[in-house]
Amino acid sequence: METVGVTSNKQEVVPKAIGEFVAGTMGGWAQVVVGHPFDTIKVRMQTQPSPPIYSGGMDCLRATIKGEGAMGLYKGVTSPLAGIGFCNAVVFAANGFFQRLLQSNSSEPLTIGQKAIAGGLAGGVMSFLNCPVELLKVKLQTQTSASAVAGHKPYTGVFNCGVRTFQERGLTGLYRGLGITIMRDIPSFWAYFGLYEGLKSVLVYRRLGVADGSKSNGVEQFLAGGFAGISAWLTAYPQDVIKSRMQMDYKYKNTSEALKALLQESKGGNWRIFFRGFGPTILRAFPANAATFVAYEWSMKAMGL
Repeated sequence: METVGVTSNKQEVVPKAIGEFVAGTMGGWAQVVVGHPFDTIKVRMQTQPSPPIYSGGMDCLRATIKGEGAMGLYKGVTSPLAGIGFCNAVVFAANGFFQRLLQSNSSEPLTIGQKAIAGGLAGGVMSFLNCPVELLKVKLQTQTSASAVAGHKPYTGVFNCGVRTFQERGLTGLYRGLGITIMRDIPSFWAYFGLYEGLKSVLVYRRLGVADGSKSNGVEQFLAGGFAGISAWLTAYPQDVIKSRMQMDYKYKNTSEALKALLQESKGGNWRIFFRGFGPTILRAFPANAATFVAYEWSMKAMGL
């Protein structure tokens, strides 16, 4: 993202890298508060057995509220609230770093394509943080009375889940599904930051006649962020289904086995299995990511960056 500093006659109070980190945290928190209920429905739809328990997203929503109350939609929220806040901080800071790296030998502003590349590289960095955070989230979100396993004591919270996973599986247990997470996050964040910057410039051009995303207002940031969130999932959803299935079920030794199982289940035209939970995800993507970018941009502006 083009995050221009203050004018040359005014010294920056906060270094840009630190400002991007702080603003990214604020954006991550906004994303979790708005989007976690949708994410819970998505994960439960993705990880249900075959034949499925739920007939669709609304059926899953009704069953969750009926069985666990409204707070059931916020199961596992502690992990992303802490983790995604930090992860978002890292990805926005990494995006800024790679943008500065790509521009280091040129006085010309970055193209939309170069900003998309910076976003993809930032996504690769974020994968190493996303993987353990999402693994704990998936474990907690899919822990219901219907999924209880004999002899397996339920997790009492994210810390308990993390400690027990580490004790039982070691560090590799926390990084289960890292490969498919990388395959998901690089194209996802390439699209995410690329479309955000491109659409923001288009909207500013329509209003001012100048394609300068740094002149965007809150409405333009909201719209660009929302559609950027949708584009990020369109490029990555099948990978996310494979990741969720693998992280939830230890019968799969690797990503290849999880993919083979899904391909087997998809035989006979049941290709929709790769898009289970897609509806709640897209419904979540617009408001959650619109909130992310508005919070990020507002925070950067508040810090004079």
